[in-house]
Amino acid sequence: MTSSTLTSIEICAGAGGQALGLEQAGFEHELLVEYWAPAVQILRANRPAWNVVEADVRDVDFRPYRDANIDLVAGGVPCTPASTAGKQLGASDERNLWPEAIRMVDEVRPRAAMFENVRGLMDSKFEGWRNETLEALAQLGYEDAVWDMVYAADHGVPQLRPRSVLVAFRDAEDRERFRWPDAETPEGARASVGEALKDLVAANGWEGADRWASEVATTIGPTLVGGSEKHGGADLGPTRAKAQWRRLGVDGLGLANHGVAPAADDDVNQLFKLNVRMAARIQGFPDTWKIDEVLRKTNAYKTMGNAFPPPVAHAMGAAIREALEPTLTAGTRTSGDEVAA
Repeated sequence: MTSSTLTSIEICAGAGGQALGLEQAGFEHELLVEYWAPAVQILRANRPAWNVVEADVRDVDFRPYRDANIDLVAGGVPCTPASTAGKQLGASDERNLWPEAIRMVDEVRPRAAMFENVRGLMDSKFEGWRNETLEALAQLGYEDAVWDMVYAADHGVPQLRPRSVLVAFRDAEDRERFRWPDAETPEGARASVGEALKDLVAANGWEGADRWASEVATTIGPTLVGGSEKHGGADLGPTRAKAQWRRLGVDGLGLANHGVAPAADDDVNQLFKLNVRMAARIQGFPDTWKIDEVLRKTNAYKTMGNAFPPPVAHAMGAAIREALEPTLTAGTRTSGDEVAA
């Protein structure tokens, strides 16, 4: 292959965190499938050239892409069946789209596949489910697929955000070349919430911004929780997460309206609420990614809170690209979309 661009198809694309990171790693998206209209709005507003299809993945026929020699299929299939915030029904959950992910692999026959999900999927109660998935891939010729954990904080994102990631390759040589990405930011050098948000918090001249960033918000934050399409999204997550945010000087009981930040004369010791742009920074989205202009607060936060952080997707995409095409230069990011950290 002589082109410096590899091709991909993605399902459950959400607000584009994975798609953006893969684009930064050198993948060109032939198709993005997302059924939730607000997320589709975000995708189309930021990348009009992307082929975004608003549809339930169960209604999409991927067979026309079989002859396109797609390099990678990917997706953030719904986490609800394994999420600790849900009932953990696993394969019996009606929202379980893993069979559709396997069907996409079968119909497209890409060189590689990558699917990300919540940490809960690695719990022992889902071992049988994971093994069945690996067996299904092996039967399609994707042998020795592997599941492992990645942590957003290892890639410059100021939250831990552990995710389980499944990677599979069609050809043995590509599989043997693949290496999980190393941590880009060692634990002692992780970006703090204060470092990431200081300029946004100080946008209105708040006198407490320096103290907040250097003395209070000095660690990574808890994992953002965006809720689901029908539930959640109005605050920063469960009780434990809210308590962690409080220790970082943030009121996790709600979200500020778009563009709202502490005022210049606010108490220097006050708690304040994050706005959606701040949440997007904590997820690793660049400031160029249109959010506020597209959606109202709650839906905007849901799209951000559920996203796969672009820096993590970039790291995974670069590792897959290096396995598929080791002679190509991996990791070039799109101009103007440098990852915010």
